[in-house]
Order: sequence, then structure tokens, then C-alpha cells
Amino acid sequence: MLIRCFAIAAGAAALLSACGASSAPSSGPPAAPSSLDTLRTRPERSNYQETSRYDDVMRFLAEVDRASPLIHLTDFGATTEGRRLPLAVVGRVRDASPAAVRASGKTVVYVQGNIHAGEVEGKEALQVLLREIAQGRHARLLDSLVLLIAPIYNADGNERISMTSRPHQLGPVGGQGQRPNAQGLDLNRDHTKLDSPEARSLMDMARAYDPHVWMDLHTTNGTFHAYHLTYAPPLHPNTDALLTGPLNGEWLPTVVRRMKTEHGRELHDYGNVPTPESPWAAAEGAERGWYSFDHRPRFSNNYAGLRNRFGILSEAFAYLTFQERIRVTGEFVDEVLTWAHANATRIRRATAAADARTLAGERLAVTARLHRAADPTEILMGAVDTVRHPTTGEPMMRRRDVLRPERMADYSTFEAAETEVVPTAWLVPVELAEVAARLEAHGVRVERLAAPTRLSVEEFRIDSTRIAPQPFQNHRERRVWGRYVRTERVVPAGTLRVTSSQPLGRLAFTLLEPRSDDGFLNWNFLDAALERAPGTYPILRTPAAQRTAGTRCRPTGNCGTAVAASWTRPPE
Repeated sequence: MLIRCFAIAAGAAALLSACGASSAPSSGPPAAPSSLDTLRTRPERSNYQETSRYDDVMRFLAEVDRASPLIHLTDFGATTEGRRLPLAVVGRVRDASPAAVRASGKTVVYVQGNIHAGEVEGKEALQVLLREIAQGRHARLLDSLVLLIAPIYNADGNERISMTSRPHQLGPVGGQGQRPNAQGLDLNRDHTKLDSPEARSLMDMARAYDPHVWMDLHTTNGTFHAYHLTYAPPLHPNTDALLTGPLNGEWLPTVVRRMKTEHGRELHDYGNVPTPESPWAAAEGAERGWYSFDHRPRFSNNYAGLRNRFGILSEAFAYLTFQERIRVTGEFVDEVLTWAHANATRIRRATAAADARTLAGERLAVTARLHRAADPTEILMGAVDTVRHPTTGEPMMRRRDVLRPERMADYSTFEAAETEVVPTAWLVPVELAEVAARLEAHGVRVERLAAPTRLSVEEFRIDSTRIAPQPFQNHRERRVWGRYVRTERVVPAGTLRVTSSQPLGRLAFTLLEPRSDDGFLNWNFLDAALERAPGTYPILRTPAAQRTAGTRCRPTGNCGTAVAASWTRPPE
């Protein structure tokens, strides 16, 4: 039976177009495809009424793997329920191994879909991209890039199909998966604490392949703006300017321009407006403006930045038709990859230079706040029509082709709220096994003291503690206040020494500083130690002389000029 969607006060001719489907009947489940000419995604087979299940994706990946010598199928771990997490390694490499990818010397780009399994457009767009590569398209990209494509990261959540898991989203009317994984965890809040097997598998991938670029594909259902897609770079103010400068000054502006000229799309930095016309609202009394979401590295794009890697978040507009959301996501991925291809060498140089930074003595943010830009920004506000889900009768929203420019306050970036000087090293007691295991999982380098050593150290004395009254992601987040004091200690043999002079020094700072708003203390991994000694943070530091502050570049600015200015503009 053909599933239909109907618009309020609309005629019969508008019924199917309101859902983004044609009037042709669904083709139903196909026989196993014999060639790429007949290989279709589940949305394509079902007239965009259904999204791909896990088995659909696995069969599709197996087919493109068989069809193309450029596609090498492997996996990078498993879910809570034991489903393997597929990874398509795409490029002119001998096989799917990390050794083969590293030996290529090319820029490595990781593209991920379905971290929230109700936001399925990335999953579908990445299957289409793989089919096109198998058909011989996009060959130019592989001259300088190796792609790591993970279309179905939240594979368990994907199988929990519901027609009500995405209120107001315009299809697929056959339902989609749920936001959390099988543990009930939001995987896009798990990049620092690593509570899920999916996040730990992602860290295995990151340590093995070390991609220079991370892309995470989502769908947003907030403000009724006029944009087809919104995006975000790393938003943490500690992100190296060697990354944020090119991203904000060259890369993303070029993608935005080409999406407009080549595809007719309107794009903007991710944000929402606190207003009654939108399902999203900020704090009561908030100024009308364009507000970003969060700076903390629990989110994928921010996490990538603290690994000294380029992070890009994609958010297709939920009130486009399902077919259109898949299409615009694919166009965005292609334009991002086109830029990466044209500037592949410079991407590698920027990440290598960021890895080589010496951080000791620098002052970095332990907490951050939204930054109000000096000048207002112009936002294209839009409008939606209401249509009804054919089965549940619940309202869904469909984007109207309306653009209402409005100038408003710009809160699209973050600035440091509180800072701390980076030490030369942190000293982690051997009994903090959970901390040690997570540092190892992230790939943070550690060394063990071979013998007891007397050291001049800084010890954080805690004045007060606040524990969140309600649990979040199975934790009750903890904050502490206090101060560092200089003292001498005999540090036992076996203590882990974590130096700040390493590629993941920025990440280590966020994970290990007591006042960090996304560190191990925040996520309760030091609760037992704090119960034993409530007034003292158990991780000591070896101090560094504070360096004179040089010119610091906010993530919004055209920073890293020496890198950005030399980047190649791809052909129009």
C-alpha cells in the first residue's frame, strides 16, 4: 500500500509532493542486485518512504566493495548488541589496513553518518557516494585523499524504528531509528567519557587511522530558518588557530559560496533563535539572536578540534523532504571533499604543525561561554507548512521557499570564561584505573615513573563542590572550585606522567584539569578518590613558567594567516 502524506487545506495533487515522494508505486524489497545499475538504497526502492536498516546497509556496502577496487570494506568495532561497525576505506591503497592508508601519504578524511539514528540522511547520502565512486565518479578526489566512510555509527539505535522518534520531521513516513544507542546513551555526548562500545570503537579507529578531517552528518529540527543546511567547525576556544583559521576564513566560506552557485542552496553556521515561532528556546529573557549550541568536546566536531584535526558538523534541515535532505547532505559532503582535495597537502601540514606546538606555559580555557559578536549578523528566517503523518496523524513541518532577512545578535562562537596555565605534565596516581584506561583509549601518551621521585608540584585544593541534582547520560556531573598551591611531594613509582608536549596535549588538558567543564572529574571518574580525600584533587601537576601571552585568535577570526593565505581555491 502506498503510504501518503497530506497537507492541511491542500488538494489531492499536493499529497505526495508534501512528503517528497512521487506518485509512482513503491518497488518493494528487491532481489539481490547483480550490478551497480540496479543497486539502490532503501529510500530509492521505497519512493523515499523508508530508511535503510542495518542489513540493507551491509548488503549495499558488500556490493560496492565487490564492484570497485577502490573500495575496501572492513569494520572498526562493534555496538552494544554486537553489530559490527562497517568502515569503507576508499582510495588507491592496497587494502583497508591502517598501515596501507598511512603508507599512501595522502590526506585522510573520516565521514560518519547516523550517530543519531533518527537523523538518517548521512547514512543514505554516504551509500549514494560509495555507489558513485564505484561507478567511476569522484575519481579526482582520490588523487590526494583517502576516505574512511562509516555510514551507520549508531547501528543499534537504527534498528529501533519508530514513527514518532523525530517529532515534526518531514519523513521518512515509514519511521526512523532512535537518537540513543542500545544503552540509552547519546553517542554525540560520549566523545570524552567513552562509556559506550561505539565511542571506544571510534577511538580505536582514530588511533589506528588518525584521519586529518572528521565529518559528522546530522539533521536539525530547530528554528524555522530558511537554510537548507547549517554547519559548524570546532567550537572550543582551545582549538588551534592553525585549524580554525583555514576552516572559518577559507574552507567553509568557499563551500557555502559553491553550494549557492552550483546547487542553489542556502547555508549558514549552525544556530537557533529563541522565539515562540520555533520549537527551540534559550533561557528566559534571552536576547533575540543566532545562538550556537555547545563548545565542549563531548560533541564530535569539538572533539576533533582538540585532537588537532579539522572537524566539520553538517545539519540538514529536518523540514525539507526526506529526498531533499539526502541530496543536500551529499552535495555538502562533495563540496567539502572538493576543497580538501585541492588543499590536501596544506591540511596535513596544518595538523602536523598543530601537533608540534609546545603548550606548557600557555593559558587555555577550562570553561567557556557564548561570545556576542561586535556586529549583528543577517539571518535568513523562513516559514513552514503543516502536514499530517499518514499513519499517526501527528503534525510534520515542510519548509516553504520563503527568505526573510533579519539582522540580529550573533552568538555563534565561544570564548574562554575561565582559564588555567598549561603545566609541563600531570601526575596520575596508579590507583585511578578508570582515568588511565580512558587516557589510553583516547591515545594520550603516558609514561610511568620507574622509581619514587621527589618533585616540586602543584596541588589543587578544593574549596567547594557542586553535583548536578539530576543524572545526565547516567552521570551526575560534578564541578569543583579551589586553587593550585605549590608544594613538594614524593611521587610513587608507577605514577602515570602525562606531558602536555604531545599531539593530544590540548585534549589531555581538558580531560585532566579539575575545573574543566568536560573532564574526567566532571564525569565522576574521580569520585571515589574525592570521597577518600574531599579537599584535594588527586592528580598533581608539574608547573610551567607562564609564557607572555601572544596574539590569540578566536575560532571566528581569519586566524592562521600564513596557512590560510596559501590555500588553493578550487575551480568555480
